[in-house]
Amino acid sequence: MEKINMEVQKLNWSCSKESPEYLQVSLAAAMTLGFSANTFYRNAFPRCINLLLSYDDGCYARCAYCGLSNTSPPFTKGGEGGLLGEKSFIRVEWPRYSLKEIINRSKLRMDAIERFCVSMIMNHRAVDDTVAVIKEIKLEIDTDISVLSNPSSMDDIDIQRFKDAGADRFTVAIDCATEEIFDKYRGKDINGPHKWDRYWKILKKARPIFGEGNIGCHLIVGLGETEKEMIKAIQWMHDMGGTTHLFSFYQEAGSLLENHPQCPVSQFRRIQLARYTIDFDYARIDGMGFDEKERVADFGVSDDVLNQFVESGIPFQTSGCPGKNKRIACCNRPFGDSRPSDIRSYPIRLEQGDVEKVRRELLAYSL
Repeated sequence: MEKINMEVQKLNWSCSKESPEYLQVSLAAAMTLGFSANTFYRNAFPRCINLLLSYDDGCYARCAYCGLSNTSPPFTKGGEGGLLGEKSFIRVEWPRYSLKEIINRSKLRMDAIERFCVSMIMNHRAVDDTVAVIKEIKLEIDTDISVLSNPSSMDDIDIQRFKDAGADRFTVAIDCATEEIFDKYRGKDINGPHKWDRYWKILKKARPIFGEGNIGCHLIVGLGETEKEMIKAIQWMHDMGGTTHLFSFYQEAGSLLENHPQCPVSQFRRIQLARYTIDFDYARIDGMGFDEKERVADFGVSDDVLNQFVESGIPFQTSGCPGKNKRIACCNRPFGDSRPSDIRSYPIRLEQGDVEKVRRELLAYSL
């Protein structure tokens, strides 16, 4: 009976349309576009429309922390991708709409929208469909477009294809701070298709095509790395000419890491502050100090400068692709890595109470 139900679910989902004509939209973006009538806590609406390619056979990757992984139920056997229509991503629904309808609604909200982001998944059709989606958006709307690429399903020449189609930024979700953790949760240790060297090499190749400051990577804090290891990865990205988009690990139900604990908020706060000092050229890792557990003890700037950073609150806002304000992400992913009651990445400007809370968290070194 269970097998029959799975086949029925698969049939129902396969009757629906796929990319590039249809895409999934983050719940926050769906709310911004008026597809959903929900409201945002503290009015934290996104200024970036996040789009996800969608296929009947889903994603072929096996990332241990991701709800789209073909290791998370429901899934198909024999190496096929997970049934994307039955899965969540970043713990929320990603409703699906036609690209035409998304564009039409976006035209009515361009006072609030500053960027689109087209996210690939591990699928053999993803590259061509990403190019098609970018071209269609640029044809209809004068806007900036980011590509969240999948290096494992693309060739080097595809970087130029994304640029020629109209994308202005190229990003990669490396996620893991070290090769060992990458292999453990994304690569060979779980029979996944991704390779650490390939992910960094594609960013290096994208640098001359998209230009300095227009490439970036996602990194997830709390997968088992030390603070020093994470900051080293941030420094690598900066030296390559790009920026880092930080996430605090947050368990995805049904994933292999659904019971993996979150890192202490103090750890994430220190990484946020270190990322800000590196990405905006105030300090380098070789000028920072670390304790015996490789936690940050010295950020490489004076106490007065550090206090100014904390008081501004900007280092603790979501880091991501920029909009009109180049220091603040327009891709603010409202509460994408925490609950509103325990904000990790602030999708809004911090109020004084938020700043005081962050100060206390920065100083908490107990694990």
